[in-house]
Amino acid sequence: MTPACVGDYRLLAKQRLPRVMFDYIDGGSYAEATLRRNVADFETIALRQRVLRDVSVISLTTELFGQQMAMPVALAPIGMAGMYARRGEVQAMKAARAAGLPMCLSTVSVCDLQEVTRDGGAPPWFQLYMIRDRGYMAALLQKAADLGSPVLVFTVDLPVPGARYRDYRTGLFGNAGPFTGLKRVWDGLTHPDWLVDVQLRGGPHSFGNIAAAIPDAKGIMEFWPWVTRNFDPTLTWQDLDWVRQHWKGPIVLKGVLDPEDARQAVACGMDGLVVSNHGGRQLDGVLSGVAALPPIVEAVGDDLTVLMDGGIRSGLDVVKALALGAKGVLIGRAWAWALGARGEAGVAHMLSVIRQEMMMAMALTGCTDVRTAGPHLLA
Repeated sequence: MTPACVGDYRLLAKQRLPRVMFDYIDGGSYAEATLRRNVADFETIALRQRVLRDVSVISLTTELFGQQMAMPVALAPIGMAGMYARRGEVQAMKAARAAGLPMCLSTVSVCDLQEVTRDGGAPPWFQLYMIRDRGYMAALLQKAADLGSPVLVFTVDLPVPGARYRDYRTGLFGNAGPFTGLKRVWDGLTHPDWLVDVQLRGGPHSFGNIAAAIPDAKGIMEFWPWVTRNFDPTLTWQDLDWVRQHWKGPIVLKGVLDPEDARQAVACGMDGLVVSNHGGRQLDGVLSGVAALPPIVEAVGDDLTVLMDGGIRSGLDVVKALALGAKGVLIGRAWAWALGARGEAGVAHMLSVIRQEMMMAMALTGCTDVRTAGPHLLA
């Protein structure tokens, strides 16, 4: 099948990846109501079609945090992407760079900051999960700064991991039963392309950025229990002072859903925020990102840069988010599915599809410059 859209890449990824990997990408928490809502709420938003406008020249270029971008889209941080394709974070970084877009590297990536910067051709944005060892995190932030990472994305909606039942069933978050190991072996053997490309040729398989903090772990399955035990549940707004002491560039808070929290981010001097429910992977039943977006935009005005993620499956969704006040979006599952299906080439093609869909939506709403997108594009 030649993929035509993001949904096609999901189907291809499901065919190519072992279930334990696909379900980690694809799943949400609890009954996955918020995961579904993220997509469904975009579908309820109607664009306003306009005619007889000169749309022969359309610009998607923008600037975020001092960085020129070919369109207001960035690759969101995705944990374990190096398990979807061989050295997956490097492949994704190459595709993003070729498209003129930033990629945000997860703290729990397989490829570490140095490898992605060296082999991907440019330093990524860096996403911070705070673990309890502050000395280690300070050193990690210094490493990101020394490598030239331009933006720090501090994820604040994971003081404890959400209950992701798919991952319990597959054994990713613990032993799912007496035959878990055998099931994993069979899962790999029945996906030979992945087995050869990733499992046999794609090592080392560890959380590269924090591997030194877990010297006794052997492989991803042993890293996960340690990581989930060592996220820091004591974080408060006061800890942003600590982060600012160790990071001099732009700081973006990721995981904000409430206008009061957004105003607090302004008061704490943040440069931006991402309206996000962690892709429906944390607290099930909360608002979708796109539903939470307008009141947060109203609450902060121009005091900081508002981005959003969650449920974006097309360029039309990107235009809808911009019309509701976002200055840009982060896409997560879309690039993870594309990477899992076809590696760097898949991510590159998926981004070109998003771009073409945005161009079409802009033309048919009569908007020629993405920086002028606003509520006037909505019916």
